Amino acid sequence: MHRQIPAEEMVTKARTIGQYYGFRPLAELMAKNRGLPKAAALETDPTADLSLDPVAETVATFLRQCRTHSIGMEPKRPLFVWHTSAAYGRPTPKKCTIQFHALGADRALAEALVIRTLLTLVRDVYRTEPVIRINSMGDKETRARYAKELANFFKKRSSSLSETCLASAKHDTLTAAEIAIAESCADDLPAPLEHLSDASRKRFEDLLEYLEMTGTPYELSKNLISRGGIWSETCFEIVARGERVAWGSRYNDLARRFFPSSSFSGFGGVISTSGAGEVLKTPNASKPRFIFIHIGDEAKRHSIQLAEEFRRARLPLLQHIGVESLTEQMHLAEETSTPYLLIMGRREALENSAILRNRQTHQETILPLSGIAERLKTFA
Repeated sequence: MHRQIPAEEMVTKARTIGQYYGFRPLAELMAKNRGLPKAAALETDPTADLSLDPVAETVATFLRQCRTHSIGMEPKRPLFVWHTSAAYGRPTPKKCTIQFHALGADRALAEALVIRTLLTLVRDVYRTEPVIRINSMGDKETRARYAKELANFFKKRSSSLSETCLASAKHDTLTAAEIAIAESCADDLPAPLEHLSDASRKRFEDLLEYLEMTGTPYELSKNLISRGGIWSETCFEIVARGERVAWGSRYNDLARRFFPSSSFSGFGGVISTSGAGEVLKTPNASKPRFIFIHIGDEAKRHSIQLAEEFRRARLPLLQHIGVESLTEQMHLAEETSTPYLLIMGRREALENSAILRNRQTHQETILPLSGIAERLKTFA
């Protein structure tokens, strides 16, 4: 049986972990935009014609808040955000949700970052080693191929499937596939991975490479599927002690209903716990001493692995792992006015080192990555 996670513990850990992995609180961004002109209201409910599952409803509410407060309106500027349904100083809702999102970030790095962050949170609050199960439903081209394969499967297996499953297959093969999985009749169910388009296969392979290079454990799960119209490409679940505790997927089509841009993208994951009406304490504001700037894929991989070392050392450090532009990272560094920059470029990543720069004196010190958190404490 699961340990019941107090909402305050979940939210507090989400806030801390989010900081080290580069996710900004939605509440902070909303406060920053307070007083600015709001985005033009959408004429109709963007999801009126959709049948939303509980996770999709949570994501749609998040996107609606982002739209209302003009957050994520710049599609070329990626935004990594975390959000909770609980509010500081108020009783927690019966169901307290926490979600991590990558908006406007279409690369596999964004997906790996969301998955790794949620894994860290689950590992911490459940105090066990979770299992990540992952699959890809692909793009529209892939789904069209997969739907045909499912239709053939249900025709051939009609004698061994339930009437409920066969009736669903006439209207929605994915729903029928879910029923077949629930009824343990899916041993030879077609796997989406076998029908991926070239673009979807490349995206999925890039994600798996990021997970492997950063030491993030995962299992491929052919029976983990998601619905079309809302979810696409990668989907994942995190299982702790035999039960699903977090779920996520890419949701580009849903995001574009709120942000009408052909290039807008979204990927996120949701975890929840039971609220007991406890009142969350407002966290103490702490000013970071360091901001970690990284350039290139090798540096990004190092930064993902180092995030946990920095957090365990309680080092007052910020980083924006998912933001790939050096200019954008420097812009965010200017906003925080940290005394030190920790810089890792391609050369430093290959040499397993980083440059510590004093922003006032411009003095630079080269630090090896081994034991770097403890070395930085002498500057804190």
